[in-house]
Amino acid sequence: MTPQEIAVVILAVGGVFFAAVAAIGLVRLPDLYTRAHATSKSETLGAVLALAAVALVVDTGLSTVKAALLLLFMFLTNPTAAHAITRAAAEQGIEPWTTDADSETETEPETGTDTGSDSATGTPAGEVTES
Repeated sequence: MTPQEIAVVILAVGGVFFAAVAAIGLVRLPDLYTRAHATSKSETLGAVLALAAVALVVDTGLSTVKAALLLLFMFLTNPTAAHAITRAAAEQGIEPWTTDADSETETEPETGTDTGSDSATGTPAGEVTES
């Protein structure tokens, strides 16, 4: 096995690995923002490694230039598209997933006794108070 073939195998395996990481992140992460982060970074790196392997395999000349231009295109468009998608989501009011809601429910003390009254006004539930 020549050094060039070893480099191609390493780049191709790296590309497949990072593409798999992006796919797992897309499936496993909880919301749009984290999914966009995982897929944009990992997918860009995976595609770049795969294209670098292709550039090494093909002969020098126009094909290598095309692979290099595709590399540049991937570097420019993947992060820009992820940013545009997450910005549009933020403008639509989509809230990011946080653990604050979970921690508030866990730390909120429960009395364990339901008296059936509104605790703020002290009136029984369902009764209308005049103000």
